Amino acid sequence: MGALSLTGCGLAPTTNGASAPSSAGRTSAPATPAPTAAATASSAAASPAPTASGSDQTPDSAAAAVAPPAPALAAAPAPAQPGPAAGQALATTGDGAQAATAFGWGPVLTGDEFSNTGAPDRTKWSVYNSAGHAGKGVRSPQAWSVANGVATVSGDAAGTTGGMSAKFAEQKYGRWETRMKTNARDPKYHPVLILNNNAAPNCAEIDYAEGSSVTSVMRFFLHYACGGADFQTTAATPVDGTQWHNYAVEWTPAGISGYVDGVKTFTDTNPAHQPSTVMKQTLQLDWFPDGSATKPSQMQVDWVRVYK
Repeated sequence: MGALSLTGCGLAPTTNGASAPSSAGRTSAPATPAPTAAATASSAAASPAPTASGSDQTPDSAAAAVAPPAPALAAAPAPAQPGPAAGQALATTGDGAQAATAFGWGPVLTGDEFSNTGAPDRTKWSVYNSAGHAGKGVRSPQAWSVANGVATVSGDAAGTTGGMSAKFAEQKYGRWETRMKTNARDPKYHPVLILNNNAAPNCAEIDYAEGSSVTSVMRFFLHYACGGADFQTTAATPVDGTQWHNYAVEWTPAGISGYVDGVKTFTDTNPAHQPSTVMKQTLQLDWFPDGSATKPSQMQVDWVRVYK
């Protein structure tokens, strides 16, 4: 949610009239909308969003510098796509269905099964060592641990948390699927699975699973231009995030789709919304303090798999 990337993002209108901010963009305000499952879009003009530290962190170094945003693109919005009705139950226990299996994505090309013990595999991941989202808190390598086939990132009461970006599968187009859960997290800690490239001239970013202060839903955000909420499409899916779920994104020349447990929950087929550069996977647990006490929270990842 972004430990957040540097892309522009803010409040997106939803079909029920509530607003849905993405924490994976430049804004530092947590999302507080009522759940909705329909993808929405807006193309109204917007001013450049404020910068925030993000998933372009320099590994094991001070926070990376933020590049200035590119001019906002004037693009026609994608049509709203249907998703699960609000309140629809998805799988809450067990392995859950995988989009890769349901849609025949073929063999795994690369990824991480987290079969080592100790720190994340540095041949596969660049682990952040920097200030946290919007300069609040800290992203520390010590927040990560790998054991028993699971990578865990912990956020403490003071806002020390973590994030990391993949060294594998930096590519244009493909399919990614990640198995993830949290504990009964503090609403100020937001788990995020992101595809991004902070050198993207249009601030492109795909947040294919993003938690917010509304802990009963998981959101999908496609940021397709700089300038905040007027240049993103989004959807929300009811999910018990304390159970294992499989979150996936499919990016092809025909469009971008999102899945939860093998169920399609998001689609955007507008060519103007396509990222123009290669993208890579990031895993982040981001802190959005509001002045109240923070409870320690965790995000766990069982595996990350990349398909053709």
